[in-house]
Amino acid sequence: MANHSDVLTVTGARKAFGKVVALDGASLTLREGELLALLGPNGAGKTTLIRAIAARVQLDQGEIRLFGRPLSGRTTAPELGIVPQEIAVYPSLTARENLAAFARLQGVPPRDVAEHVAWALKATALEDRADEPIKGFSGGMKRRLNIGCGVIHWPKVVLLDEPTVGVDPQSRDRIYDMLAELTRQGVSLLLTTHHLEEAEARCSRTVIIDHGRAIAAGTLAELVEQTVGRHRIVTLRLDAPVASPPAGAETDGEDPRLLRARVTDVARDLPALLAAVSAGGREVQDVEVRSPSLQSVFIHLTGRELRE
Repeated sequence: MANHSDVLTVTGARKAFGKVVALDGASLTLREGELLALLGPNGAGKTTLIRAIAARVQLDQGEIRLFGRPLSGRTTAPELGIVPQEIAVYPSLTARENLAAFARLQGVPPRDVAEHVAWALKATALEDRADEPIKGFSGGMKRRLNIGCGVIHWPKVVLLDEPTVGVDPQSRDRIYDMLAELTRQGVSLLLTTHHLEEAEARCSRTVIIDHGRAIAAGTLAELVEQTVGRHRIVTLRLDAPVASPPAGAETDGEDPRLLRARVTDVARDLPALLAAVSAGGREVQDVEVRSPSLQSVFIHLTGRELRE
């Protein structure tokens, strides 16, 4: 049963290209005002799913609903915005000219183009460079303009394919600040990324897709509960290697002075571990307690690290 706040639902999406099965029953839900990460190894079906939602690919089976109505045909719904991974702007035009051109292409009425362009220039933090040809822009500035062109018509749902690929950390922060402002305005965002740390820190929920199927979905806490459990990894750096690790701990394969242990109750288990190390005649120089991460969940589910 769909929730009233669900703006986009994909159910049982299947798509094959010849003998290659790209989607094998994938399903997901995007909620109003949400920044949802779509993660998966290369070839998992992410791009095919995004293209199907955008009506660039026709499903063999399954259904896609936008605001409760089925999407069909080969025309992108007007409520959708699309930001491709490739920089899809005109290098010889200025930022303002690019935005105006995309506004007209996206069906913004001529009388409203100037208002939409002014909004996009402010949202992308490009007001002071608005009338310069973008061929002189940095990679991060081009990325922000790329997003601006994709949302110039004020869509309610935006699909973003790797919106921060190839940009520096400062530019990534500005892009995510821009995306956060869109969600505050009630816009729903679905993005693919290879940066697990970004997805963990910035996205409200995550869907993990592999072999054409969504194999997990939820907040980080929900995914951890479903997979690796709420244990913590404790790492101790000792003054010298131990003769034999305490019960429940193991020595790091590369640095024998490091001990690692999985604990479920830090307040109970850590003092016992420290006492065992001390009883073995070693001193603890440093302690690190790490919570389960999205990367540990991803590796648990797919058996692979997520790399570009």
